[in-house]
Amino acid sequence: MSLVKLTIKGISYSQTQNGAYALILNEVDGDRKLPIVIGAFEAQSIAIALEKEIKPPRPLTHDLFKSFADRFDIVIKQVIIHKLVDGVFYSSMICERDKIEEIIDARTSDAIALALRFNAPIFTYKNILDKAGIYLKINPDSENLEHDLDSVLSASEPFLEESNDSKNLFSKHSLSELHEMLETAVNDEDYEKAAKIRDEISKREL
Repeated sequence: MSLVKLTIKGISYSQTQNGAYALILNEVDGDRKLPIVIGAFEAQSIAIALEKEIKPPRPLTHDLFKSFADRFDIVIKQVIIHKLVDGVFYSSMICERDKIEEIIDARTSDAIALALRFNAPIFTYKNILDKAGIYLKINPDSENLEHDLDSVLSASEPFLEESNDSKNLFSKHSLSELHEMLETAVNDEDYEKAAKIRDEISKREL
């Protein structure tokens, strides 16, 4: 499968989905956009990395990872958004240390936040872009850029970043299914997922 290089086109708060942000990736040699819904912390981290002049008084988590990697001579060579399953993107980071490459699984927003800090290129596979990519003309000089990006977010609701909230990921499941999923998540020690399922169950049982 052929890889397609992506760049970050923009990031904006959603006026239609509470607490969600739209990260818009653009294919380098084309007009398609790949929209991904991400959380507030990840959006902030990506925005800070894009604005080179902004230096947080204390390192964010992704800055800490960069410092740790630098100390031990670990380099992120590239990031690949390699899978789209049930509306969720999955990504990998290609890392190198002592000329040995390792592939590390990561949430897409984390992978992109780190790619910016390592100046690493971002790729996806052509079949993913064919499935989830959309055509949209965005004028980066427009005063209405936030509105334009928000319209992309509304159009991209099926395509989520892995860490998006439980409302989007679990609302389609019945209460009995949620209880089964909760038990499975706890058994798998996936406590982050379990917490999201528990929150969805609590909302239903109020």
